[in-house]
Amino acid sequence: MIYRHVAASQRAFVQQLAVAYVTHGYWYYVTGCIPEHKDVLRVDDKLIAKYNIAISKWARSRRKRQGLANVHYIRHGQFFVLIATRGLHRFFDEEGQCVRDIRHQPIHFAGYSISYRLGVDRKWHASVRIHPVEYNELKNHLLDMATCRSVETIRRELARLPYEPYAPVRRQLLNILRAINRARSKAGFQPVSLSAIRMSRRVVKVFHPPGGNTIATASGEGDSTCRRSRCFVPTQEAAACHNCQA
Repeated sequence: MIYRHVAASQRAFVQQLAVAYVTHGYWYYVTGCIPEHKDVLRVDDKLIAKYNIAISKWARSRRKRQGLANVHYIRHGQFFVLIATRGLHRFFDEEGQCVRDIRHQPIHFAGYSISYRLGVDRKWHASVRIHPVEYNELKNHLLDMATCRSVETIRRELARLPYEPYAPVRRQLLNILRAINRARSKAGFQPVSLSAIRMSRRVVKVFHPPGGNTIATASGEGDSTCRRSRCFVPTQEAAACHNCQA
């Protein structure tokens, strides 16, 4: 059977991992980055065959009833995740101490921290939030702008952040907005309205069509960001960003 595993964008990768896998009991994982000199398709085929991943949903159900684990594989660019449910599987024997539990050690990808934790409703949920290091850098960057830039400039900066507003991300961005407005209030400036933050998450197509691009981010998504640690502009705008100039 055809097993689709190449995420069309960073957003798609995070969406599939959190919503389709972690939410449904896939908690044990290993991550890796395929070297650029290697053929990613051959590596994909090798891992999918090694762990017998390309099986039907009915086969997965049978394995679950038998106390056996199931494994999924997903890749974006060179980065991949193998992620499994609880149970017996060759995956745990082969990967050994490299296997991590997402409930205790989040997956870090594209500025996100992806985990499984208790929510404010005291129920367990997949959790997608801005990684603490990225969050602190972003907050400091925006606070530096708070009292020396116009409302519209700050709104544009918030609007082009690359993070999808999952519930934890929304809370983080609202915390930043409150800090911005406290600083602006002390300086006697107009506050930035709540509408500057996007509240609804866009659901995206997860996988490339057959024969589609297996390396680059899907065009038009605008979800790759500048590689400089303190710059949060999309890559297509990086040439115009003074932080990105060589």
